[in-house]
Amino acid sequence: MYADLSLDHFMSGLKKRNINETEFHQAVYEVAESVIPYILENSKYQYAGIIERMTEPDRTIIFRVVWEDDDGHVRVNRGYRVQFNNAIGPYKGGLRFHPSVNLSILKFLGFEQTFKNSLTGLPIGAGKGGADFNPKGKSDAEVMRFCQAFMTELSHHIGHDTDIPAGDIGVGAREISYMFGQYKRMTREFTGVLTGKSLEFGGSLIRTEATGYGNAYFMDEMLKQQGDSTKGKVCVVSGSGNVALYCAEKIRHLGGKVVTLSDSSGFIYDKDGIDEAKLAYIIDLKTVKRGRLSEYAEKYGCEYFEGKRPWGVKCDLAYPCATQNELDEDDAKLLIANNCIGVSEGANMPTVIKAIKLLQEAKLLYAPGKAANAGGVAVSGLEMTQNSIRMAWSSEELENRLREIMTTIHNKCVSYGKEEDGYINYVKGANVAGFTKVADAMLAYGIM
Repeated sequence: MYADLSLDHFMSGLKKRNINETEFHQAVYEVAESVIPYILENSKYQYAGIIERMTEPDRTIIFRVVWEDDDGHVRVNRGYRVQFNNAIGPYKGGLRFHPSVNLSILKFLGFEQTFKNSLTGLPIGAGKGGADFNPKGKSDAEVMRFCQAFMTELSHHIGHDTDIPAGDIGVGAREISYMFGQYKRMTREFTGVLTGKSLEFGGSLIRTEATGYGNAYFMDEMLKQQGDSTKGKVCVVSGSGNVALYCAEKIRHLGGKVVTLSDSSGFIYDKDGIDEAKLAYIIDLKTVKRGRLSEYAEKYGCEYFEGKRPWGVKCDLAYPCATQNELDEDDAKLLIANNCIGVSEGANMPTVIKAIKLLQEAKLLYAPGKAANAGGVAVSGLEMTQNSIRMAWSSEELENRLREIMTTIHNKCVSYGKEEDGYINYVKGANVAGFTKVADAMLAYGIM
């Protein structure tokens, strides 16, 4: 006798087991809504309790991180690693250092990572981790001491065939370098236990650009499916981190015109388009000088909207690349009213569920992050391969591989997501395609 697998019943049980974890609830609901009907049509998954098992992490590790600041004060933070699913390979996923980090956010990210990593076709499982530490405003010495303390504990739970973390918000090349150095010192091993490393010690070319490039490629594949392309399109991009900056760069390469970028203070609207020189200025401003986009508006005389998001700007294509839940119902209505034809997520879960419904009802092309922003973990997987074979591929080779992976992901989404009227439901396609590979591996192992 099968357990009741209605969506409401399933979500009710999940919420009882994971109290107040709203981000995790949202991520699971978005997947379960499209996967449960597929499970009911394929009873082997229902009988084996696959969706129940897949929404429970293999293990959750929480630990104390103690470090000393420059004034000699002892500081305490909380560190995490959520090892979600290793059915198809070792755990793989980023580390996030930000004051907002909590178990709900990391479980949502780890759960999403399960499907994202599956879609790449690479043999990698899913995990996520981090700490409620804010590297902003800290000296290099303070960041180093924190990273070393964090890795001292994390090292017990990771390894190049066990769990391979990477960077995320607040964890860039500096933080990865400090953590890798500490791991090497403790284990006396030089292995590819982290990705996103510097080129000098095993990093990969185009890793910084990969998520943004992949997102732009995915949108271009959606348009190609409709007999169209990015060329000549007016594009609105949110964010100004690596994902947004390099998504903007690749949009330009594909012939689109980027007119916005944003940060936590507001957004710029440059109606003439952000060209190569302007983008180079922003990359320097945000990654080296750590300045604000308002400085760009002053330099180039464009409009700056303080405390606003860019979704009201008239555009053909929209790329939310900042953070979760940045595009709500009202934003979706603005995009629809302005005749936007496509939305591709560079960030993780940036669109609220009700906004997704509106975009789909209006028949916009809509790409969920687990498909559209998989380029980052894809190149991380390629970095792992390069480490294993002790060689490095060229930028051209890597970008060709990245484009192939994004095209393959797109085709999987089309295969599972095409509806009777011809509309492609990329959410359903990504969820079912990602689910099937992991679920079949879990079935093969038996009940465990």
